[in-house]
Amino acid sequence: MSASVVVIILSAALLHAIWNAIVKTAADRTTTLGLVAFGHVLVGGVMVIFLPLPTTESFVYILLSTVVHFGYYYMLARAYQHGDLSVVYPIARGIVPALVSLWAMILVGEVLPLQAWAGIAVIALGIQLSSWKALRSGVGRAALGFAVGTGFCISIYSVVDGIGVRLSGNTLSYWAWGAFLHIFIAGFVAIRKRSTLAALPPRVWALGLAGGLVSMTAYGLVLYAKNFAPLGAVSALRETSVIFAALIGFLLLGEGNWKRRLGAAVLMAVGVALIGMSGQS
Repeated sequence: MSASVVVIILSAALLHAIWNAIVKTAADRTTTLGLVAFGHVLVGGVMVIFLPLPTTESFVYILLSTVVHFGYYYMLARAYQHGDLSVVYPIARGIVPALVSLWAMILVGEVLPLQAWAGIAVIALGIQLSSWKALRSGVGRAALGFAVGTGFCISIYSVVDGIGVRLSGNTLSYWAWGAFLHIFIAGFVAIRKRSTLAALPPRVWALGLAGGLVSMTAYGLVLYAKNFAPLGAVSALRETSVIFAALIGFLLLGEGNWKRRLGAAVLMAVGVALIGMSGQS
């Protein structure tokens, strides 16, 4: 994997951590997630007007990804209802790299070298270490179930979009249509929260829509990288967003133990290096 692709994915991870920090600090996370989805719709809607259509065969993957993203938002919101972010997030994100690597091997024949698998394992360990105290205190059955469901959805749409974007003929078009079809997710939340949307202060709207723009940009970078790197390796590097989120929490929100988080960051840096230096078999 080239250094430029690694930098692109790590940049996406940082942006992902930023929009998750926006959701974390929101009073109503379901509404904020709906606004994040609406931010996708606004930008994607403008882009699809000016961009050419992606290939017909890729639209199947765009639609499938939209359905799975709906499940992802649902699982994520329910997970936050039953468990803290510091518990739910590392579980959901920690299982993703191995699952994506497994699905990619089964579906598209991408076999990662042993060194890349070692890097994925080290990153997964770093993810868990970043929130070890919270995880050790116990995880409720509902929170665990929805967190695992969230991770499963992430792994599915990661592979679906990885295949779809390679078939699309135009990464920007695939990205734009995937974003625009978040209209179903935003619409569902709007219907559920219609009694409170009108009363939302402008600051909440602005933060939610800004989160959508940041989230969309982050995923666009990931989609671009999937054209040039194995899906499992891309997913593993993307999950370094967990440590970025942990560092944001410590530096800006006063959360957690800095020594443990620094150790997690070192572990994940080692994992990134292992993946970056590995060759695809």
